[in-house]
Amino acid sequence: MSDGATARGSATEREEARKIAEGMEHLSGFGNEHSSEAVPGALPVGRNSPQRAPLGLYAEQLSGSAFTEPRAVNRRSWLYRIRPSAAHPAFTRTGNGALRSAPFTQTVPDPNRLRWNPLPEPAEGTDFLAGLWTLGGNGDVTQRTGMAVHLYHANASMRRVFSDADGELLIVPERGGLLLRTEFGLLHLEPGHIALIPRGVRFRVELLDETARGYVCENYGAPFRLPDLGPIGANGLANARDFRAPVAAYEDVEGPVEVVNKFCGTLWAATYDHSPLDVVAWHGNHVPYAYDLRRFNVMGTISYDHPDPSIFTVLTSPSDTPGLAGVDFVVFAPRWLVGEDTFRPPYFHRNVMSEYMGLIEGAYDAKTAGEGGFVPGGGSLHNMMSAHGPDRETFDRASAAELKPQKIDDGLAFMFETRWPVSLTPQAARAEHLQQGYDDVWQGLERHFRPLH
Repeated sequence: MSDGATARGSATEREEARKIAEGMEHLSGFGNEHSSEAVPGALPVGRNSPQRAPLGLYAEQLSGSAFTEPRAVNRRSWLYRIRPSAAHPAFTRTGNGALRSAPFTQTVPDPNRLRWNPLPEPAEGTDFLAGLWTLGGNGDVTQRTGMAVHLYHANASMRRVFSDADGELLIVPERGGLLLRTEFGLLHLEPGHIALIPRGVRFRVELLDETARGYVCENYGAPFRLPDLGPIGANGLANARDFRAPVAAYEDVEGPVEVVNKFCGTLWAATYDHSPLDVVAWHGNHVPYAYDLRRFNVMGTISYDHPDPSIFTVLTSPSDTPGLAGVDFVVFAPRWLVGEDTFRPPYFHRNVMSEYMGLIEGAYDAKTAGEGGFVPGGGSLHNMMSAHGPDRETFDRASAAELKPQKIDDGLAFMFETRWPVSLTPQAARAEHLQQGYDDVWQGLERHFRPLH
């Protein structure tokens, strides 16, 4: 049956949305050929496009890859909906707000290490889409290469529906629960969870708390997939079974609904006479997912040295060069540190990849937290070959620490790592919440060299 269309704004409405979120079912498994129907008999048996689809529905394919791409990477889903997606009026340009897209050519790529405080409070009535604020990125949306880093800060649920033709969206909440109503059904997110919305999938974001804040990676390139495990073997890191796909839930709503489409970097809007979230049944593998980062099965040393951060990869978007990602999503989840005769925090580093790091909760073990430091909702950017690593306070503490088994469970940080430099938007380069003097955290690292002769 339909989950209905709720009004979105008041405390009562948030409470109703939370009850829906906490009671929903889901399907398990990343990359599976899922199928789901909200009404028995809505899903055709034995064919995709019968002469007359069941229950008077329209059959429609949503392709996330070219028809002829290899089976292992081919993405598509069949949707059985009340009206076909083609039934809509013309789209017209609408304002982009603080949302920007590649190519990012308005500023010169910056080799300096940069860090931002959280986004300021939004104006009253700011929904998820209006609350998106672009920090920067690389590549070109028209060539389907590269990525963008966005942040969001919202205090109102969406009444409109959004889709992104330019790329898939990896949503990382830091504050406030979210209910995502998608064409495929519902997903529930809390801080510490992520959602992956495939390219072209329509969705709406409803707030479960008064405000919501977090991060978004817009991936223009190849769809995210689970990384190969190599010598790790068959199990570990993000296990496929822990990803949650929605079960079918549709809106049978007549009346005006604004639909916003991001296309080649600009927003276009049209007013439909019905909700486009009207899919009664579906099957396929081009589907949204949610995942709890605390289920990440962390791998690490049980002898000595700090392994490379690639062991923390949750999802990867491969490029044309094996092992070189368009973008990796990496999480620094709770874990034990037991390395003997080892400097345990992340080491000093210069990297051919560019790193944007965010903090969901607590503290990151290579940086000092607190006012003026690396705080939840903030972020840092270390572009390619920019030297970085633990700050002086962390270095001094870790160098003198007693090396007994240590549980890191007071923080949850992540990283968007990309093959190309991240160019800033002018708004990020000039933001009031850009921290001044970030370089100072490495000042005071003293000379300790003592020649033997």
